[in-house]
Amino acid sequence: MRSFFSLAVLLFLCAFLPPKKKIKVWLIGDSTMSVKDVRAYPETGWGMPFAYFFDSTVTVDNRAKNGRSTKTFFQEGLWDPVVQGMQEGDYVLIQFGHNDEVKEKVGSYTTPSEFKNNLIRYIKETRDKKATPILITPVARRAFDSLGKIRDTHAEYAELVREVARVSNVSLIDLNEKSMALLQQLGPDASKFLFNHLEPNEHPNYPAGKIDNTHFNEFGARRMAELVLAAIRDLKLELADHVKQAVKN
Repeated sequence: MRSFFSLAVLLFLCAFLPPKKKIKVWLIGDSTMSVKDVRAYPETGWGMPFAYFFDSTVTVDNRAKNGRSTKTFFQEGLWDPVVQGMQEGDYVLIQFGHNDEVKEKVGSYTTPSEFKNNLIRYIKETRDKKATPILITPVARRAFDSLGKIRDTHAEYAELVREVARVSNVSLIDLNEKSMALLQQLGPDASKFLFNHLEPNEHPNYPAGKIDNTHFNEFGARRMAELVLAAIRDLKLELADHVKQAVKN
């Protein structure tokens, strides 16, 4: 009887506990982060597995889109719904650079000055909603020199992200540096298994095969997501308390 009474009291008290705070994590960026159509599989953006590492209080809303830059994400109206939906206590993870830096992509190319100003705008409008912006340098491409050393194909624009983070006092995840280190550790051959590399007839979506050193397969996307999650923990962000699975360094 005493045990039943104690249980009843506990259940009564629990009924008056405040609900757990809900957090939304918004992802904005390009194809290396985005959710893929089934027709693109096994190509996988790192934002896809990233969403499954959190407890039930966290919702990940991945708004990243293929081919977008800091400029076109504004121009196409992709940012406005994020701002409108943002709530106090949310997080916005911002990763651009792949398309901003390519001068041949006339529509999406941004000059270094434009790139920095666009990042600053994302930061300001996020903070205006009392949410937390986090800048992420562009994830590395698989590009090795003849001696097997990984090449930094994002050097200029990754440094611009670091500069804006310093000046704006924003948390930075240096995914360019971290992913380069991982690829170097794996080397030219083993690193292929992180990317969308397929032999002819290996996958029905790519009957002619595929050699893609920019976009990840499911395994590679998960490894990149783990790098981001480990960085969130290292930054000692409150969000880290909601990561439910072990994350590799």
